[in-house]
Amino acid sequence: MSVTRGAGHALAAIEGKTFLRVGEAAEFLSVSRWTIYRWVEEGRLRGTKVGKSSLRIFRDSIVGLVERNEIDIPNTCSASKGL
Repeated sequence: MSVTRGAGHALAAIEGKTFLRVGEAAEFLSVSRWTIYRWVEEGRLRGTKVGKSSLRIFRDSIVGLVERNEIDIPNTCSASKGL
């Protein structure tokens, strides 16, 4: 997997997860929850409904977003502390 320089360490924080909650994805990408919802609507991220109203974001779509250089994640991402 090719990852933008510096992003590999941050991406390790979500390694092993298949899905992320909207809040987790927002924190990881340093954007708002509403941005995550909008990106799912626009097709930039893939998500799936769980139950009646919960949305989960596919980890692979986050990795793809980073790999396509559509977003840069900081090296000191707070998500790397235990997601």
